[in-house]
Amino acid sequence: MHTARASGLLLHPTSLPGRFGIGDLGPEAYRFVDFLPAAGQTLWQILPLGPTGYGDSPYQCFSAFAGNPLLISPEFLVEDGLLDKEALERAPAFPEQRVDYPAVERWKSAILRQAAARFFLEKPYPVYHEFEAWCEQEAGWLEDFALFMALKEAHNGAPWTEWAPELARRHPSALQRARQDLQGALRVHRFIQFIFFRQWKALREHANARGVRIIGDIPIFVAHNSADVWAHPELFFLDEAGQPTVVAGVPPDYFSPTGQRWGNPLYRWERMAEDGYAWWVQRVRKTLELVDMVRIDHFRGFEAYWEVPAEEETAINGRWVPGPGMALFQALEAQLGKLPIIAEDLGIITPAVEQMRDACGFPGMKILQFAFGSGPDNPYLPHNYTTPRCVVYTGTHDNDTTAGWFAQIPPAERAYVLRYLHSDGREIHWDMIRLAMLSIAEMAVFPVQDVLGLGSEARMNMPGRPHGNWAWRCPAGALTEALAGRLRQLAQDYGRYAPAEAGSVEEQQ
Repeated sequence: MHTARASGLLLHPTSLPGRFGIGDLGPEAYRFVDFLPAAGQTLWQILPLGPTGYGDSPYQCFSAFAGNPLLISPEFLVEDGLLDKEALERAPAFPEQRVDYPAVERWKSAILRQAAARFFLEKPYPVYHEFEAWCEQEAGWLEDFALFMALKEAHNGAPWTEWAPELARRHPSALQRARQDLQGALRVHRFIQFIFFRQWKALREHANARGVRIIGDIPIFVAHNSADVWAHPELFFLDEAGQPTVVAGVPPDYFSPTGQRWGNPLYRWERMAEDGYAWWVQRVRKTLELVDMVRIDHFRGFEAYWEVPAEEETAINGRWVPGPGMALFQALEAQLGKLPIIAEDLGIITPAVEQMRDACGFPGMKILQFAFGSGPDNPYLPHNYTTPRCVVYTGTHDNDTTAGWFAQIPPAERAYVLRYLHSDGREIHWDMIRLAMLSIAEMAVFPVQDVLGLGSEARMNMPGRPHGNWAWRCPAGALTEALAGRLRQLAQDYGRYAPAEAGSVEEQQ
């Protein structure tokens, strides 16, 4: 893990501005990347990049390996000759402040199919041989994913457990017939993934050339309605119908008297150990082809996880079950080398979890919004940090914005915040950013909403709320030169500054 002091911003690509209803990998993404070094920042943290399913959540994807088609840039499709400019001129008038996911999906699916038709119609397209080579290279996950999506479409979007039994249970003859019958759809899904990864690769290379490292995100669990579970049922606790027998969650606590029943199927870790955790090795390898570091969500679940019987409506009647522990990370390191991982070590953390994190050498997370509710001994207060091996955040995608949080905390806590920060509260977001910057943490990351001083209306996610999340978008032109200058000055003052001309990521490391 790179240990020089650094700082950066948290912004998922869906939140970028642009006129096509959702942020994408087009020109605005490059403008954002260019803003970072101008602001003295060298980190860009994102959420999972997969194709979103239930609730539009990047933590409930149809695949742990595939990319999200909604992030493909229509403008770059035009530049590549795969779309006519008229297709963009006919785009609906999407809202600018929020993502209307159903509307975006309808329009973008249509233009991607147009692009695919042109790509295959004009074979050999200039990059057709590159496409064929890529499909062969990625076949280990791509073929299952393409067939899964094609079958979902053929079944009007129904989950795989509602398909014909021979397809749900992957009878070889049924799968072979499906591949034959759905050749056109399979080809389209392969094309869409090729374009996504091609656009992402170019954007990451641009970021790295500017000295910006990208922090990705791996959710510990995968969605039940996913190509991963359908293609590898033996790796999960499922019944004969393919339904989970036990599901993931967290136990009751101060915030939730019934706990949280997430519903994700749980891994059969003993079965995974038999082949050296090959599925996890493939997953982490693929993610590290896309990003420079990765945050692993719910790290404590690798030490022990909360198992809830699937028939339970809440998480109350669950139990702690040992996870794979160090064996998984030793297997990953043996295959992939030193792992540039950030451990999301929030929630109910035991000494055993801390010991595993430290034995792996992974930095943990410090959230400043959690720091002020229990007095000066709170471990999230910067004066209590005992090692620079951590990443400090004002808040994450699961928190309210700093301005929204400050407006809602109890008066006594608010008074303590103001005393601790020597603040008058008028720019609480900048005071909290400064606190993170001056801490000993080797990395400091701030949601863009906090840099802009936005309130609760700009919150990205409210855990436990099934709909209405993940929709916030950054206003066009909001990241100004003045903001860049202010961030750059803080980075200079607290030893996190990396001049834009400092060179590539490789040169820094």
